[in-house]
Amino acid sequence: MSGANRLRPASALRDFLNSEATAGVVLMGVAVAAIAVANSPLAPAYFAALKAYLGPLNLLHWINDALMAVFFLLVGLEIKREMLDGQLSTWSRRVLPGAAALGGMIGPAVIYLAFNAGDAQAARGWAIPAATDIAFALGVLSLLGSRVPASLKVFLAALAIIDDLGAVVIIALFYTAELSLPDLAGAGAVLAALVVLNRRRVGALWAYLLLGVLLWVFVYRSGIHATVAGVLLAMTIPLGRTPARPEAAFDPSPLHRLEHALHKPVAFLVVPVFGFANAGVSFAGLGPATLAEPVPLGIMLGLFLGKQIGILGLGALVVRTGLAELPANASWKQFYGVSLLCGIGFTMSLFIGLLAFPGSEALQSQTKIGVLAGSLIAGICGFAVLFAQGRAKPAVSGNA
Repeated sequence: MSGANRLRPASALRDFLNSEATAGVVLMGVAVAAIAVANSPLAPAYFAALKAYLGPLNLLHWINDALMAVFFLLVGLEIKREMLDGQLSTWSRRVLPGAAALGGMIGPAVIYLAFNAGDAQAARGWAIPAATDIAFALGVLSLLGSRVPASLKVFLAALAIIDDLGAVVIIALFYTAELSLPDLAGAGAVLAALVVLNRRRVGALWAYLLLGVLLWVFVYRSGIHATVAGVLLAMTIPLGRTPARPEAAFDPSPLHRLEHALHKPVAFLVVPVFGFANAGVSFAGLGPATLAEPVPLGIMLGLFLGKQIGILGLGALVVRTGLAELPANASWKQFYGVSLLCGIGFTMSLFIGLLAFPGSEALQSQTKIGVLAGSLIAGICGFAVLFAQGRAKPAVSGNA
C-alpha cells in the first residue's frame, strides 16, 4: 500500500457499503421473524418477555433506550466524520444530498398531516414517515450490483446520514417529555467534561465511554430521549491524531477506531434486536381496511409518495438551477429509483412511532402496519425501477 493511501484511515462508511447487502437481508429476515412470532402460538411469550423487568426498566425499554443509544452513537460518529473529513466535507458535496434529505422529510410529513391534522394525538406522528432506513435502502441497492453506479450508493449514504441528523433534531425538539432541570445540569456538566477531553486531545476511548454512560443516565432522567446522549457523545470523540503517539502518523483516530469497532455489532446485533422487538405486530382482528385508517394510510403514502416527491422535487430543483450535479454516470431514472428506495423507513420510523404514541398500543400497532406496508411497496418499486435500467455505464475518467 502506498504512503498516499495510508494517510487517511479507511472510512467505515465505505466498509458499510460493502457489507450492506448482508446487513439488509438480516434485517429483512428479522422483520419477517418478528411478524411470524407475533402471529403464532408464541405470541403471548413474545409480548410478555418484552414487558418483563430487568432492574429499573423492562426489556423493551432497555432495547429502545439503552441499546439504541449505541446505534445513535454510531450515527453521530458517521455524521461528524462525513461532515469534517468525508463525502459531506464541502458545501458543494452537501447541496444535492442535503436538498434531497430536506425534501424527503418535508414531503412525507405534509402527506401524513393531510390525513391526520384534525386529530391532535394522531398528528404527533408527523415525523414517522420522514425517516429513511439506511440498512434496508443500501441493502436493496447493493443487491442490484453493477446495475447501479457507485456514485448513487455514495449519494444515498450521504442523504441517509443527513436524514439521520434531521431525525435526531426532530427527536430532541418534538419528542421530549417534561424536563428535569437538575438532570439537564448534570448532563451539561458531563458534556463539558467530554469537551475538555476533546480539547486536550485525549485519545483514550475508555475515558469518553465511561463519561458517556454517565451522560446517558442524566439524559435519560432529564426527559430528553436517552438516545440523544449517543449523538452528543459522538460529537466529542476526536477525529484527528492525539499526542499520545504523535509519531504514529498512520494510526486511526479515536473516532475511526470506535466507528469501526461499532459497525458490525450495530449492523448485525443492535439493529436486528431492535427490529425483532418492535416489528412484531399481531394481525388478530385486523383486516385490509386497517390500512385505510388515517395513521397507517398517512404513513404508508408518506413513505411511498412523500419521499419520492420530496427527494425528486428538491433534487431536480438544485440540479436544474446549477447548484449541484447528478451523481456521476447516473440517469434521472436511476435517481428516481433511489428516491423510491428512500421510502424504506423501517428502523427509524418504528423508533419515532414509539416516541409519538407512547401510551397507545393501538396507534403503535397501526404505525407498524403503515411502516411495513409503505417500506415494502417503496422497496419493491425502487428495486424494479433500478433493475429495469440495465447495467450502469462505466465510469468516465475525470468524473467526480
